[in-house]
Amino acid sequence: MSVLAIDAGTTGVTAVVVTPEGTIAAKGYQEFAQHFPRPGWVEHAPEEIWQATLEATREAVKAYERTGGPELRAIGITNQRETVLLWDRETLGSPRRAIVWQDRRTAEICTRMREEGKEDRIAALTGLRLDPYFSGTKLAWLRENEPNTWALVEDGRYAIGTVDSYLIARMTRGTWHVTDVSNASRTLLFDLEAGDWSDELCGLFGVPREALPEIVPSWGHIATSDPKVFAGLELPIAGIAGDQQAALFGQTCFEVGDSKCTYGTGSFILTNTGTEVVRSEGLLTTAAWRSPEGETTYALEGSIFVTGAAVQWLRDGLQIVGAAPETEAIARTVPDSQGVVFVPALTGLGAPDWDPHARGMIIGITRGTTRAHIVRATLEAIAFEVRDVVETLPDRTSMPVLRVDGGASSNDLLCQIQADQLGVPVERPEIVETTALGAAFLAGLGAGVWPSMADLEGTWHLDRRFEPEGDRESADAAHDRWRDAVERSKGWA
Repeated sequence: MSVLAIDAGTTGVTAVVVTPEGTIAAKGYQEFAQHFPRPGWVEHAPEEIWQATLEATREAVKAYERTGGPELRAIGITNQRETVLLWDRETLGSPRRAIVWQDRRTAEICTRMREEGKEDRIAALTGLRLDPYFSGTKLAWLRENEPNTWALVEDGRYAIGTVDSYLIARMTRGTWHVTDVSNASRTLLFDLEAGDWSDELCGLFGVPREALPEIVPSWGHIATSDPKVFAGLELPIAGIAGDQQAALFGQTCFEVGDSKCTYGTGSFILTNTGTEVVRSEGLLTTAAWRSPEGETTYALEGSIFVTGAAVQWLRDGLQIVGAAPETEAIARTVPDSQGVVFVPALTGLGAPDWDPHARGMIIGITRGTTRAHIVRATLEAIAFEVRDVVETLPDRTSMPVLRVDGGASSNDLLCQIQADQLGVPVERPEIVETTALGAAFLAGLGAGVWPSMADLEGTWHLDRRFEPEGDRESADAAHDRWRDAVERSKGWA
């Protein structure tokens, strides 16, 4: 009994089939377009996300059928989280493109609400900050700027949701409108302590509560796919989690203090805090998952907006690397960055600085600077950003190890720089696609493929452990220089 997991990311959809042993038996992938209508705006066409989901699923299922493996038992879904979509409840068509989590158009709304003294109350209820990153500000922008569309939200014709809700609506022909706590807790509309949508927050952002999805457990029998619209598959949808919480689950970080970092388009550090809502200045408090019995596990999160996207910029923008994997070999041709510091605030700064007006900066350039120095400075920037978040965690010394995953975790030099900067070992698992793995684990729990979370721990296998090297003084000096550059990048836009 294997599980199909769908990972609807920021630039594409990955579908994988995961076996009871926790291995990936088949995989499909389909990219979709990124739309940038104005500087700082980022949008996706919902229909393109859906078509990419269908293509990735068909590819994975076809490849799996060739292996002759056992039948599929369930579907798990994980997704880019704070992106918001609208769709017609009957036709399932969308009246406009989705506003993506990276989008910064709502900075002025955030400033206005902050000046009105609303931020402290919002933070107290949600564990989040008043930032363009989150869904609630995007919905407030739609209400203010697209009144004709919003009128149909208020009339009940259009549903509101994150990508998981949208995909489930499409997979079930509109029968279910649901989400889980991990996605709900990223909207600025969810009361973290009460564990449900907040009428007060919905009122603050002007969002009708009845347009929002029902909040369901992160695993269990949630819905059933319709074979007429979803690649011929009639399966229980038995697991849902936002991508970063899914990665925490996929890394089997089930104990308090267990921590992981996912290097993706951005980087996201999550620490399991158990059933306690823990708060820390500069970090986000978020729901990690909720059991079918109703017990919620929480996490502290540091959200870094641009890490892997900085490498993409080297490739596509500056065109100084041909492909992301080349960065390690290029960076190894020099012993250090020769004083060059790159602050990749290409869409502002996330945790722990939180400045939507910061912009990217490369400083320390001389006549002797080469592309290798800039590439190495990019890898160092990723490690510095993660260190900034980790140093903000309460009880910092309680993190004995950091588990890493995501595309850039295959870069040995980055992992070594990360261990040197943190002063703790960095562990990389054999399977670094832990976001999809987490969705599969949740669905497998919900469908009985794995009897318990304890059974899942045995599926995690170490690929390589990176121990800290070099002297602490040099690492600290490099980090101090980085912090100086970060301060210079703030408030630019």
